[in-house]
Amino acid sequence: MTKVYRGDRTIDGVSVTVDGQPLPYRTDLKRIADDDFEWSYEGDAPSQLALAILADHLGDEQAVALYDLFMREVVANFSNEWEMTSEDIDEALSQIRSQAA
Repeated sequence: MTKVYRGDRTIDGVSVTVDGQPLPYRTDLKRIADDDFEWSYEGDAPSQLALAILADHLGDEQAVALYDLFMREVVANFSNEWEMTSEDIDEALSQIRSQAA
């Protein structure tokens, strides 16, 4: 089943959802940042977003192994509003893994 991940930056702050529901922050897995998710740059809050997306998509262990590269290659390049499907994530991870090999 394809999931849809969306992020939006508004005057009220940021919103990140998966299939219309708030994306869990996943500090239980690894606490990288204390505030809200962020994107469009490399840093702690974008790393937390990368971890949360990958934990939802791949599972915990793979997310911890790949979140930093995913943040640098994907999350840091998001615009104010973004959308990714499960297929988009798989494609990005395929490219990341081929670059790392």
